[in-house]
Amino acid sequence: MNICSGLDTVSSLYGQQKSNYMKAPASAEKTFYTAETPKVYQIFTTDNMLWTGGNGTGLSYCLKYADDSTDENPVVLAKGVDENGKEFEQRIYINDVDPSSATVVEMRALEAHYKVEKQGGFTSLPLEAGNMGLNDRRDFISMFKECIEGKRI
Repeated sequence: MNICSGLDTVSSLYGQQKSNYMKAPASAEKTFYTAETPKVYQIFTTDNMLWTGGNGTGLSYCLKYADDSTDENPVVLAKGVDENGKEFEQRIYINDVDPSSATVVEMRALEAHYKVEKQGGFTSLPLEAGNMGLNDRRDFISMFKECIEGKRI
């Protein structure tokens, strides 16, 4: 299965761009651009997309269920570009994700799978997740506890 089949390098469509401004094609009603990475990608959302976005490092990706995903064993596919501009594709087995040692992509997959209500519509994750690279692992349980403790008056 080709997840995010609309994932193409914009430079192949428009040539080299020197600025972050790009003219969207007329057919790109649901198009998002990520322009802070060495490569610039165009990600088209689809009805079966769980999540699409990125963070402050340039990491940019989309999530959707794998064809072999089941209610008992949910599997999410992540595809995008890492903070260094390198393309990646991962399978995330939801039942195996350990929030005490997880990547931001794994946590986004959990967030999307469980339909977590998000702060202001953007994220339920601690703000520190915004500086994580693709393979960075953190203890999200401790990060959540620190956020909660910091809110006490």
